[in-house]
Amino acid sequence: MCELVRTTREVRKEGNGLEQVNKYIDTVFYDDDAVLEEVLSSIKANGMPDISVSPSSGKLLTMLVSMSGAKDVLEIGALGGYSGICLARGIGRTGTLTSLELEKKYVSIAYNNLSKAGFSEQVSYMTGPALQSLKKLINEQKRFDFFFIDADKAHYEAYLRACIKLAKPGAVIVADNVLARGSVADKNVEPKRYTEIMRQFNQTAASHPQLESVLVPIGDGMTVSKVKQG
Repeated sequence: MCELVRTTREVRKEGNGLEQVNKYIDTVFYDDDAVLEEVLSSIKANGMPDISVSPSSGKLLTMLVSMSGAKDVLEIGALGGYSGICLARGIGRTGTLTSLELEKKYVSIAYNNLSKAGFSEQVSYMTGPALQSLKKLINEQKRFDFFFIDADKAHYEAYLRACIKLAKPGAVIVADNVLARGSVADKNVEPKRYTEIMRQFNQTAASHPQLESVLVPIGDGMTVSKVKQG
């Protein structure tokens, strides 16, 4: 009986099984990828934060872009280019990727990694605060059919509103880290500084009249939304 009793600390450490589930998913559904492994090495070598999407999350991004037929993709948060390569693989050789990144140093590293992966002619970067870049794109009446949000959590809802304004009918919007390591759903998991922000964001996506949304529990959670037509 004593073996069945676990302390709150032990439960919190486990993260409600999220790590174990993702380890299983990556083991079964993801194959080694030398290109993406090199991206992770470059991120580490340059002292950048180790916050790229999980391997299977990256694979899901590629599949979603490909299955949706998207050709104009907007990424909010480039970091070292890991997710950018996953997105670019989905659009093939005829699509374009526009990536927004605050840090000029990160843009240089991301572009270098995208170039090594063969996407130098298809990717462009806008450096600076994402909200400013999004406002510029809106003013220029740009339109995209796929969006990936993976930047500062405090502005997620503002990013979502901007994406809807920039969206073609039927566009797909994917937001990362929406489970906040499981803390949005499990009170026994130690909360992150953005736990409540993610709870609110998920609720907004779920109830937004212009969106059809669902949360996919892969990586740190991805909320996938489709912009309704009409």
